[in-house]
Amino acid sequence: MNKVLSAHFRAYILALEKLQLDIATSSDLIGVEARSTGLFSRAREPLKNRSAVFALGERINILKEIDQPALIPHIAEANSQKYPYEVLFRSLHKLLMDTATSEYLFCDDFFGEESIFYELFSGPFGVVDEHFNSILPNSYDAIGLMLMIRIIHQHQLVMSRRRIPCLDSYLDKVNISLWPRFKMVFDLHLSSLRNANVKTLWEDDVHPHYVMRRYAEFTASLIHLNVEYGHGQLELNLDRLRMAVDDLLMKLAKLFPKPKLQIVFLINNYDMTIAVLKEAGPEGGKIQMHFEDLLKSNTALFVEELLLEHFSDLIKFVKTRASEDPSSSSEKLTIAEVDTIVKDFASRWKAAIELMHKDVITSFSNFLCGMEILRAALTQLLLYYTRLSDSIKRIDGGSALNKDLVSISSIMYEIKKYSRTF
Repeated sequence: MNKVLSAHFRAYILALEKLQLDIATSSDLIGVEARSTGLFSRAREPLKNRSAVFALGERINILKEIDQPALIPHIAEANSQKYPYEVLFRSLHKLLMDTATSEYLFCDDFFGEESIFYELFSGPFGVVDEHFNSILPNSYDAIGLMLMIRIIHQHQLVMSRRRIPCLDSYLDKVNISLWPRFKMVFDLHLSSLRNANVKTLWEDDVHPHYVMRRYAEFTASLIHLNVEYGHGQLELNLDRLRMAVDDLLMKLAKLFPKPKLQIVFLINNYDMTIAVLKEAGPEGGKIQMHFEDLLKSNTALFVEELLLEHFSDLIKFVKTRASEDPSSSSEKLTIAEVDTIVKDFASRWKAAIELMHKDVITSFSNFLCGMEILRAALTQLLLYYTRLSDSIKRIDGGSALNKDLVSISSIMYEIKKYSRTF
Protein backbone atom coordinates (compact mmCIF):
# COMPACT_ATOMS: atom_id res chain seq x y z
CA MET A 1 0.00 0.00 0.00
CA ASN A 2 2.90 2.28 0.84
CA LYS A 3 4.33 1.65 -2.64
CA VAL A 4 0.97 2.16 -4.37
CA LEU A 5 0.36 5.50 -2.65
CA SER A 6 3.95 6.63 -3.28
CA ALA A 7 3.60 5.83 -7.00
CA HIS A 8 0.32 7.76 -7.16
CA PHE A 9 1.85 10.84 -5.57
CA ARG A 10 4.98 10.60 -7.71
CA ALA A 11 2.89 10.46 -10.89
CA TYR A 12 0.72 13.38 -9.73
CA ILE A 13 3.77 15.51 -8.89
CA LEU A 14 5.38 14.79 -12.28
CA ALA A 15 2.18 15.85 -14.01
CA LEU A 16 1.93 19.02 -11.89
CA GLU A 17 5.51 20.04 -12.63
CA LYS A 18 4.64 20.39 -16.31
CA LEU A 19 2.01 23.00 -15.41
CA GLN A 20 4.32 25.29 -13.47
CA LEU A 21 4.54 28.92 -14.56
CA ASP A 22 7.90 30.47 -13.70
CA ILE A 23 7.36 33.82 -12.05
CA ALA A 24 10.60 35.08 -10.57
CA THR A 25 14.28 34.41 -11.03
CA SER A 26 17.09 35.40 -8.69
CA SER A 27 17.49 38.67 -10.62
CA ASP A 28 13.84 39.76 -10.34
CA LEU A 29 14.37 42.14 -7.46
CA ILE A 30 12.93 45.56 -6.60
CA GLY A 31 16.17 47.46 -6.99
CA VAL A 32 17.40 45.80 -10.19
CA GLU A 33 17.62 47.93 -13.29
CA ALA A 34 14.84 47.24 -15.82
CA ARG A 35 17.09 47.49 -18.85
CA SER A 36 19.69 45.00 -17.67
CA THR A 37 19.51 41.93 -19.85
CA GLY A 38 22.73 39.97 -19.84
CA LEU A 39 24.28 38.40 -22.91
CA PHE A 40 22.99 34.99 -21.95
CA SER A 41 19.72 35.99 -20.33
CA ARG A 42 17.21 33.21 -20.72
CA ALA A 43 14.09 33.65 -22.80
CA ARG A 44 11.63 35.35 -20.49
CA GLU A 45 8.00 34.46 -19.99
CA PRO A 46 5.68 36.88 -21.79
CA LEU A 47 5.40 40.22 -20.01
CA LYS A 48 2.01 39.55 -18.48
CA ASN A 49 3.65 37.36 -15.83
CA ARG A 50 6.41 39.81 -14.99
CA SER A 51 4.09 42.05 -12.97
CA ALA A 52 3.23 39.07 -10.75
CA VAL A 53 6.71 39.27 -9.19
CA PHE A 54 5.69 42.34 -7.18
CA ALA A 55 1.91 42.64 -7.45
CA LEU A 56 -0.51 40.24 -5.81
CA GLY A 57 -3.33 40.82 -8.31
CA GLU A 58 -5.45 37.75 -9.05
CA ARG A 59 -3.10 35.45 -7.15
CA ILE A 60 -4.90 36.22 -3.89
CA ASN A 61 -7.87 34.19 -5.20
CA ILE A 62 -6.09 30.95 -4.33
CA LEU A 63 -6.87 31.65 -0.66
CA LYS A 64 -10.58 31.59 -1.50
CA GLU A 65 -10.16 28.22 -3.24
CA ILE A 66 -8.66 26.32 -0.31
CA ASP A 67 -11.38 23.65 -0.37
CA GLN A 68 -11.70 23.32 -4.15
CA PRO A 69 -10.92 19.87 -5.60
CA ALA A 70 -7.28 19.32 -6.58
CA LEU A 71 -6.26 20.20 -10.15
CA ILE A 72 -6.60 17.41 -12.71
CA PRO A 73 -3.31 17.77 -14.60
CA HIS A 74 -4.25 16.26 -17.98
CA ILE A 75 -7.29 18.59 -18.26
CA ALA A 76 -5.18 21.63 -17.41
CA GLU A 77 -2.52 20.47 -19.87
CA ALA A 78 -5.08 19.93 -22.63
CA ASN A 79 -6.22 23.53 -22.14
CA SER A 80 -2.51 24.51 -22.13
CA GLN A 81 -2.94 26.31 -18.80
CA LYS A 82 0.00 27.10 -16.56
CA TYR A 83 -0.11 28.15 -12.92
CA PRO A 84 2.11 29.89 -10.39
CA TYR A 85 3.62 27.36 -7.99
CA GLU A 86 1.30 28.17 -5.06
CA VAL A 87 -1.67 26.85 -7.10
CA LEU A 88 0.09 23.51 -7.63
CA PHE A 89 1.19 23.53 -3.98
CA ARG A 90 -2.44 23.85 -2.83
CA SER A 91 -3.56 21.05 -5.17
CA LEU A 92 -0.84 18.68 -4.00
CA HIS A 93 -1.64 19.38 -0.35
CA LYS A 94 -5.38 19.07 -0.94
CA LEU A 95 -4.78 15.61 -2.41
CA LEU A 96 -2.45 14.74 0.48
CA MET A 97 -5.02 15.88 3.09
CA ASP A 98 -7.92 14.01 1.51
CA THR A 99 -5.93 10.81 1.00
CA ALA A 100 -4.45 10.95 4.51
CA THR A 101 -7.88 11.61 6.03
CA SER A 102 -9.53 8.58 4.42
CA GLU A 103 -6.54 6.27 5.08
CA TYR A 104 -6.25 7.44 8.69
CA LEU A 105 -9.95 6.81 9.36
CA PHE A 106 -9.70 3.39 7.69
CA CYS A 107 -6.64 2.38 9.75
CA ASP A 108 -8.39 3.49 12.91
CA ASP A 109 -11.58 1.60 11.98
CA PHE A 110 -10.10 -1.58 10.55
CA PHE A 111 -6.94 -2.10 12.59
CA GLY A 112 -8.09 -0.18 15.63
CA GLU A 113 -4.73 1.57 15.88
CA GLU A 114 -3.36 4.61 14.12
CA SER A 115 0.34 3.73 14.14
CA ILE A 116 -0.20 1.66 10.98
CA PHE A 117 -1.13 4.89 9.16
CA TYR A 118 2.43 6.18 9.59
CA GLU A 119 3.91 2.97 8.14
CA LEU A 120 1.53 3.34 5.22
CA PHE A 121 2.34 7.00 4.64
CA SER A 122 6.10 7.11 5.18
CA GLY A 123 6.49 6.65 1.40
CA PRO A 124 4.10 9.41 0.25
CA PHE A 125 5.59 11.83 2.83
CA GLY A 126 9.04 11.06 1.43
CA VAL A 127 7.89 11.66 -2.17
CA VAL A 128 6.22 14.99 -1.36
CA ASP A 129 9.21 16.07 0.74
CA GLU A 130 11.66 15.25 -2.03
CA HIS A 131 9.62 17.29 -4.51
CA PHE A 132 9.24 20.24 -2.15
CA ASN A 133 12.92 20.22 -1.20
CA SER A 134 13.82 20.47 -4.87
CA ILE A 135 11.43 23.40 -5.47
CA LEU A 136 12.05 25.52 -2.38
CA PRO A 137 15.76 26.35 -2.88
CA ASN A 138 14.95 27.65 -6.38
CA SER A 139 12.03 29.86 -5.41
CA TYR A 140 12.66 33.60 -5.63
CA ASP A 141 9.01 34.54 -5.57
CA ALA A 142 8.39 36.24 -2.21
CA ILE A 143 4.67 36.69 -2.82
CA GLY A 144 4.28 33.04 -3.82
CA LEU A 145 6.10 31.96 -0.66
CA MET A 146 3.87 34.15 1.53
CA LEU A 147 0.79 32.69 -0.22
CA MET A 148 2.08 29.18 0.54
CA ILE A 149 2.53 30.14 4.21
CA ARG A 150 -1.11 31.27 4.23
CA ILE A 151 -2.27 28.12 2.40
CA ILE A 152 -0.52 25.87 4.94
CA HIS A 153 -2.16 27.83 7.76
CA GLN A 154 -5.59 27.30 6.16
CA HIS A 155 -4.84 23.60 5.65
CA GLN A 156 -3.93 23.24 9.32
CA LEU A 157 -7.35 24.69 10.14
CA VAL A 158 -9.06 22.27 7.73
CA MET A 159 -7.37 19.29 9.40
CA SER A 160 -8.20 20.48 12.90
CA ARG A 161 -11.85 20.94 11.88
CA ARG A 162 -11.81 17.38 10.59
CA ARG A 163 -10.25 16.36 13.94
CA ILE A 164 -7.57 14.39 12.10
CA PRO A 165 -4.15 14.84 13.74
CA CYS A 166 -2.06 12.69 11.37
CA LEU A 167 -0.66 15.60 9.31
CA ASP A 168 0.11 17.94 12.22
CA SER A 169 3.84 17.40 12.35
CA TYR A 170 4.14 17.28 8.54
CA LEU A 171 2.32 20.61 8.05
CA ASP A 172 4.36 22.19 10.86
CA LYS A 173 7.55 21.07 9.15
CA VAL A 174 6.48 22.62 5.81
CA ASN A 175 5.53 25.88 7.53
CA ILE A 176 8.87 25.99 9.35
CA SER A 177 10.76 25.49 6.08
CA LEU A 178 8.81 28.24 4.23
CA TRP A 179 9.57 31.12 6.63
CA PRO A 180 13.40 31.10 6.32
CA ARG A 181 13.12 30.93 2.53
CA PHE A 182 10.69 33.85 2.48
CA LYS A 183 13.05 35.81 4.74
CA MET A 184 16.00 35.03 2.45
CA VAL A 185 14.18 36.22 -0.69
CA PHE A 186 12.88 39.28 1.18
CA ASP A 187 16.45 40.12 2.21
CA LEU A 188 17.54 39.85 -1.44
CA HIS A 189 14.95 42.51 -2.29
CA LEU A 190 16.16 44.61 0.62
CA SER A 191 19.82 44.45 -0.36
CA SER A 192 18.92 45.14 -4.01
CA LEU A 193 17.62 48.52 -2.78
CA ARG A 194 20.50 49.15 -0.41
CA ASN A 195 23.13 48.32 -3.04
CA ALA A 196 21.31 49.76 -6.05
CA ASN A 197 23.40 51.63 -8.59
CA VAL A 198 21.82 55.09 -8.46
CA LYS A 199 23.54 56.27 -11.66
CA THR A 200 22.17 53.48 -13.84
CA LEU A 201 18.71 53.61 -12.23
CA TRP A 202 18.35 57.36 -12.68
CA GLU A 203 16.30 58.60 -15.63
CA ASP A 204 15.85 62.25 -16.52
CA ASP A 205 12.14 62.04 -15.86
CA VAL A 206 10.17 63.39 -12.89
CA HIS A 207 7.37 60.83 -13.26
CA PRO A 208 7.13 57.91 -10.77
CA HIS A 209 10.17 55.66 -10.98
CA TYR A 210 9.65 51.98 -11.80
CA VAL A 211 11.62 50.89 -8.71
CA MET A 212 9.20 52.85 -6.54
CA ARG A 213 6.22 51.28 -8.32
CA ARG A 214 7.65 47.81 -7.69
CA TYR A 215 8.26 48.70 -4.06
CA ALA A 216 4.70 50.01 -3.65
CA GLU A 217 3.11 46.92 -5.25
CA PHE A 218 5.33 44.54 -3.30
CA THR A 219 4.63 46.26 0.03
CA ALA A 220 0.89 46.51 -0.68
CA SER A 221 0.80 42.78 -1.51
CA LEU A 222 2.52 41.76 1.71
CA ILE A 223 0.44 44.14 3.85
CA HIS A 224 -2.67 42.64 2.26
CA LEU A 225 -1.51 39.09 3.02
CA ASN A 226 -0.65 40.03 6.60
CA VAL A 227 -3.99 41.65 7.50
CA GLU A 228 -5.59 38.75 9.33
CA TYR A 229 -2.33 37.49 10.79
CA GLY A 230 -0.65 40.63 12.13
CA HIS A 231 2.77 38.98 11.93
CA GLY A 232 5.07 41.37 13.81
CA GLN A 233 8.29 40.13 12.21
CA LEU A 234 6.91 40.86 8.75
CA GLU A 235 6.01 44.40 9.82
CA LEU A 236 9.56 44.97 11.06
CA ASN A 237 10.94 43.74 7.75
CA LEU A 238 8.58 46.03 5.83
CA ASP A 239 9.92 48.93 7.92
CA ARG A 240 13.46 48.05 6.91
CA LEU A 241 12.39 47.91 3.27
CA ARG A 242 10.72 51.31 3.57
CA MET A 243 13.87 52.88 5.03
CA ALA A 244 15.94 51.46 2.19
CA VAL A 245 13.56 52.78 -0.47
CA ASP A 246 13.43 56.20 1.24
CA ASP A 247 17.22 56.39 1.03
CA LEU A 248 17.33 55.31 -2.59
CA LEU A 249 14.62 57.76 -3.63
CA MET A 250 16.46 60.67 -1.99
CA LYS A 251 19.67 59.69 -3.81
CA LEU A 252 17.79 59.54 -7.14
CA ALA A 253 16.15 62.92 -6.47
CA LYS A 254 19.52 64.56 -5.76
CA LEU A 255 20.63 63.77 -9.31
CA PHE A 256 18.14 66.30 -10.70
CA PRO A 257 19.96 69.62 -11.24
CA LYS A 258 17.22 71.94 -9.92
CA PRO A 259 15.72 71.74 -6.41
CA LYS A 260 12.25 72.21 -7.88
CA LEU A 261 12.60 69.13 -10.11
CA GLN A 262 13.84 67.13 -7.12
CA ILE A 263 10.68 68.02 -5.20
CA VAL A 264 8.39 67.24 -8.18
CA PHE A 265 10.08 63.83 -8.56
CA LEU A 266 9.55 63.06 -4.86
CA ILE A 267 5.93 64.23 -4.88
CA ASN A 268 5.09 62.10 -7.94
CA ASN A 269 6.64 59.02 -6.34
CA TYR A 270 5.00 59.52 -2.95
CA ASP A 271 1.63 60.16 -4.56
CA MET A 272 1.82 56.98 -6.67
CA THR A 273 2.94 54.90 -3.66
CA ILE A 274 0.01 56.13 -1.56
CA ALA A 275 -2.41 55.34 -4.42
CA VAL A 276 -1.08 51.77 -4.75
CA LEU A 277 -1.21 51.18 -0.98
CA LYS A 278 -4.79 52.49 -0.82
CA GLU A 279 -5.82 50.22 -3.68
CA ALA A 280 -4.60 47.18 -1.76
CA GLY A 281 -7.07 47.99 0.98
CA PRO A 282 -7.47 50.38 3.87
CA GLU A 283 -4.75 48.53 5.76
CA GLY A 284 -1.87 50.72 4.51
CA GLY A 285 -1.36 51.66 8.15
CA LYS A 286 1.77 53.39 9.31
CA ILE A 287 3.67 52.91 6.05
CA GLN A 288 0.94 54.79 4.19
CA MET A 289 0.92 57.50 6.87
CA HIS A 290 4.68 57.84 6.53
CA PHE A 291 4.37 58.58 2.79
CA GLU A 292 1.42 60.91 3.37
CA ASP A 293 3.58 62.97 5.78
CA LEU A 294 6.40 63.11 3.23
CA LEU A 295 3.93 64.14 0.52
CA LYS A 296 2.62 66.93 2.75
CA SER A 297 6.03 68.35 3.63
CA ASN A 298 7.26 68.20 0.02
CA THR A 299 4.06 69.83 -1.23
CA ALA A 300 4.73 72.77 1.11
CA LEU A 301 8.31 73.02 -0.22
CA PHE A 302 7.09 72.93 -3.82
CA VAL A 303 4.49 75.63 -3.17
CA GLU A 304 7.23 77.93 -1.82
CA GLU A 305 9.51 77.18 -4.79
CA LEU A 306 6.71 77.82 -7.27
CA LEU A 307 5.69 81.12 -5.69
CA LEU A 308 9.29 82.32 -5.36
CA GLU A 309 9.71 81.78 -9.10
CA HIS A 310 6.92 84.24 -9.87
CA PHE A 311 6.53 86.49 -6.84
CA SER A 312 9.94 86.62 -5.13
CA ASP A 313 9.81 90.37 -4.33
CA LEU A 314 6.38 90.10 -2.74
CA ILE A 315 7.42 87.10 -0.62
CA LYS A 316 10.71 88.71 0.45
CA PHE A 317 8.88 91.85 1.52
CA VAL A 318 6.19 89.98 3.44
CA LYS A 319 8.73 87.80 5.21
CA THR A 320 11.11 90.60 6.20
CA ARG A 321 9.01 93.76 6.57
CA ALA A 322 5.29 93.07 6.70
CA SER A 323 5.40 91.21 9.98
CA GLU A 324 7.05 94.11 11.81
CA ASP A 325 4.98 96.04 14.28
CA PRO A 326 4.76 99.59 12.85
CA SER A 327 5.10 101.28 16.24
CA SER A 328 8.27 99.45 17.25
CA SER A 329 9.86 99.48 13.81
CA SER A 330 13.00 101.60 13.66
CA GLU A 331 12.44 102.29 9.97
CA LYS A 332 8.89 103.13 9.06
CA LEU A 333 7.45 101.49 5.96
CA THR A 334 7.37 103.90 3.06
CA ILE A 335 5.27 104.01 -0.09
CA ALA A 336 8.41 103.75 -2.20
CA GLU A 337 9.17 100.34 -0.72
CA VAL A 338 5.84 98.83 -1.70
CA ASP A 339 4.99 100.84 -4.80
CA THR A 340 6.93 98.69 -7.29
CA ILE A 341 5.74 95.46 -5.65
CA VAL A 342 2.08 96.53 -5.89
CA LYS A 343 2.37 97.71 -9.49
CA ASP A 344 4.35 94.65 -10.55
CA PHE A 345 1.74 92.31 -9.01
CA ALA A 346 -1.15 94.21 -10.60
CA SER A 347 0.42 94.06 -14.05
CA ARG A 348 1.07 90.31 -14.24
CA TRP A 349 -0.63 88.31 -11.50
CA LYS A 350 -3.16 86.64 -13.83
CA ALA A 351 -0.49 85.69 -16.35
CA ALA A 352 1.71 84.33 -13.53
CA ILE A 353 -1.14 82.20 -12.21
CA GLU A 354 -1.70 80.81 -15.71
CA LEU A 355 2.03 79.96 -15.95
CA MET A 356 1.85 78.24 -12.56
CA HIS A 357 -1.17 76.28 -13.77
CA LYS A 358 0.71 75.10 -16.90
CA ASP A 359 3.77 74.24 -14.83
CA VAL A 360 1.73 72.12 -12.41
CA ILE A 361 -0.14 70.29 -15.18
CA THR A 362 3.09 69.28 -16.92
CA SER A 363 4.97 68.43 -13.71
CA PHE A 364 2.59 66.04 -11.96
CA SER A 365 1.52 62.71 -13.36
CA ASN A 366 -1.62 62.61 -11.22
CA PHE A 367 -3.95 65.40 -12.32
CA LEU A 368 -5.83 65.53 -9.02
CA CYS A 369 -2.63 65.71 -7.00
CA GLY A 370 -1.42 68.55 -9.26
CA MET A 371 -4.66 70.46 -8.81
CA GLU A 372 -4.46 70.12 -5.02
CA ILE A 373 -0.94 71.55 -5.16
CA LEU A 374 -2.04 74.44 -7.39
CA ARG A 375 -4.87 75.21 -5.01
CA ALA A 376 -2.42 75.20 -2.08
CA ALA A 377 -0.08 77.53 -4.00
CA LEU A 378 -2.87 79.98 -4.86
CA THR A 379 -4.14 79.98 -1.27
CA GLN A 380 -0.62 80.70 -0.02
CA LEU A 381 -0.31 83.51 -2.59
CA LEU A 382 -3.57 84.98 -1.32
CA LEU A 383 -2.18 84.96 2.25
CA TYR A 384 0.99 86.74 1.15
CA TYR A 385 -1.01 89.36 -0.76
CA THR A 386 -3.41 89.92 2.16
CA ARG A 387 -0.44 90.62 4.41
CA LEU A 388 0.92 93.08 1.84
CA SER A 389 -2.45 94.88 1.72
CA ASP A 390 -2.58 95.00 5.53
CA SER A 391 0.85 96.58 5.79
CA ILE A 392 -0.10 99.20 3.16
CA LYS A 393 -2.99 100.26 5.37
CA ARG A 394 -0.45 101.09 8.07
CA ILE A 395 1.64 103.34 5.83
CA ASP A 396 1.00 107.08 5.99
CA GLY A 397 -0.60 108.01 2.69
CA GLY A 398 -0.87 104.35 1.73
CA SER A 399 -4.33 104.98 0.33
CA ALA A 400 -2.65 106.48 -2.74
CA LEU A 401 -1.85 102.89 -3.79
CA ASN A 402 -5.45 101.71 -3.58
CA LYS A 403 -6.03 102.18 -7.29
CA ASP A 404 -3.23 99.67 -8.05
CA LEU A 405 -4.21 97.12 -5.42
CA VAL A 406 -5.92 93.99 -6.74
CA SER A 407 -9.00 93.26 -4.65
CA ILE A 408 -8.93 90.08 -2.59
CA SER A 409 -12.23 89.03 -4.17
CA SER A 410 -10.66 89.14 -7.67
CA ILE A 411 -7.91 86.77 -6.50
CA MET A 412 -10.54 84.55 -4.82
CA TYR A 413 -12.45 84.47 -8.11
CA GLU A 414 -9.35 83.27 -9.98
CA ILE A 415 -8.68 80.60 -7.35
CA LYS A 416 -12.26 79.34 -7.69
CA LYS A 417 -11.86 79.27 -11.47
CA TYR A 418 -8.92 76.86 -11.19
CA SER A 419 -10.62 74.80 -8.51
CA ARG A 420 -13.51 74.13 -10.87
CA THR A 421 -11.33 72.00 -13.10
CA PHE A 422 -11.74 69.10 -10.66
